[in-house]
Amino acid sequence: QLSRPPSAFVVAFRNLPKGRATFTSVLWRRSHFHRHLSTCFLRRPLFLRVNASLMGQGQSASSSGASGSAAAATATGPPAQGVEAIVAKVGDLKEGEMREVVVGEGKALLVFSKGQYSAIGHKCSHYGAPLIKGSLCEFNGQTRVRCPWHGACFNTETGDLEDFPGLDGVPRFSVRIDGENVVVIADEKGLSNFRRTADMVKESPADDKRTFLIVGGGGAGLSCAETLRQEGFKGRVVMATKEKCLPYDRPKLSKALSSTADALALRKAEFFKDHDIQVLQDKEAVSVDATSKTVTFADGSNQTYDRVTFATGGQARACPSPGNELKGVHLLRTVSDGNAIAEEAQGKHLVIVGTSFIGMEVAACMIGKAASVTVVGRSNVPFKHSLGERVGAALKKMHDDKGTQFELGTTVEEFVGEDGKLTGVKLASGKTLPADLCVIGLGVTPTTAYLQGVEGITFAHDGSVQVSESMKAAEDIFVAGDIAHFPLQLAGGHVTIGHWQIAGYLGRTAARGMLDSSKAVIDTVPFFWTQQFGKSLRYAGYAGKFDEVIVDGDLDALKFVAVYARDGKAVAVAAMGMDPLASRAADCLRANCMPSVEDIKADPSRWYS
Repeated sequence: QLSRPPSAFVVAFRNLPKGRATFTSVLWRRSHFHRHLSTCFLRRPLFLRVNASLMGQGQSASSSGASGSAAAATATGPPAQGVEAIVAKVGDLKEGEMREVVVGEGKALLVFSKGQYSAIGHKCSHYGAPLIKGSLCEFNGQTRVRCPWHGACFNTETGDLEDFPGLDGVPRFSVRIDGENVVVIADEKGLSNFRRTADMVKESPADDKRTFLIVGGGGAGLSCAETLRQEGFKGRVVMATKEKCLPYDRPKLSKALSSTADALALRKAEFFKDHDIQVLQDKEAVSVDATSKTVTFADGSNQTYDRVTFATGGQARACPSPGNELKGVHLLRTVSDGNAIAEEAQGKHLVIVGTSFIGMEVAACMIGKAASVTVVGRSNVPFKHSLGERVGAALKKMHDDKGTQFELGTTVEEFVGEDGKLTGVKLASGKTLPADLCVIGLGVTPTTAYLQGVEGITFAHDGSVQVSESMKAAEDIFVAGDIAHFPLQLAGGHVTIGHWQIAGYLGRTAARGMLDSSKAVIDTVPFFWTQQFGKSLRYAGYAGKFDEVIVDGDLDALKFVAVYARDGKAVAVAAMGMDPLASRAADCLRANCMPSVEDIKADPSRWYS
């Protein structure tokens, strides 16, 4: 016990070995109910992280406890402001266990890990998934929970966002051990809003006169801009985007084609103003002068920089067949593209070229709206190259049952039209499909032509830009998102990945690279998802060209998990109807603890049961 003023603290350390040096200091200002506790140890005991009102509204403290025993530490004194609730007994939760608890009129996620209790918001800040259904794991000495839907990760002590998608953390709440009771103290704001935006600094030319430019307004660009402010950069932040709107949630586009830019916006205009992030719209980069550190845009304007991150994403790949210029032949990349398709396809005959994610999501979106939907593809089943033939066949059956028609094992020979307007799609098989509208879903290519000839830039075989682990491509030039060819430990080398989660992660890494931060490292597992007809498939890992797929579950019922193997090693997992297995797989892949392929074949559920 520490000597203390009345109503300050009582701190007890359980089973403290002899000879362990300790030093504890307490600073107390009763008038503001502020208290600081700092403790230094030669070795780490169980300890109390003090519940302190100075930590700010909704912030967390975590309390150590012992399963099945009395509290290892207690805190007394003025309570933190907010709603207070007894949520459990000290021994109720086992090590590595979570519980969703009621606090006032809201809820919190209570976690017991490494002998400590902590509490954070119970919903993922991305789309509001219940974190209690997620996966709990240790990461670099810290405990974090991974969202069951899309793989976002949150530190269970701070609530901070540690891996994407999403932009915000979750609220963090105080925890107090009171005798045998675990007490959570939460502020009303944290209980009513499941998102918590990280603190950011303001621009201060007196402190930093540099200009950091971000070219690209997608997931990577926005993540980069916000991270700069979060990490303390007080110089000028400029984000230039070729689109005529603020950054938006692009993955939703192919699932909800009629969505407006405002409805999909990731941040409102006030956010950028409040955090001194200047957004330049309708600015398409056409050239870069690395010597003068200048980017020139298509409208003739230019912007100088001290350091720059290019995150210009991909451009939709066109179908090279004759007639692709006809009115009615569409690519899908922007909000205006999606809106045009949704409007023109109503009651019309729609043909989709491509059997991967964009094409199949558009098909699912337009069934029941278009007069007919026909998907054309070279392979014999959709998703064959990304998910394998068996999983692809199961997804095809789902589409068959909903009315999607298929022309597989063929390609487009010609787009047929009259008076400049599409009327049909002629296939290599000799068949001509009636078509009022055609959507090309053949993937994307990196938008990097403007970087040609820039000193120090090295291109990969696919047109993406080679970068280091800090996303550096050349002197004072960084590259992130879909156009980055980056080192990924799981892949054993450099890869280019066009996933939304990866875009956010690489944008943050690029910002840290611009700041010369030691945190500019890549330690993530790729995670993506698709939603069609209300069914979601989630995928974790990186298979590249897999040579084996091990399926457990019921493919016909769309309740299964598929493990993808390459060279005898499990490298990726896809799952439907079995949350949180994809998230658990991401944790296993990152920790390199997936069973061998032989063990998985012998018992396919071994790694997750």
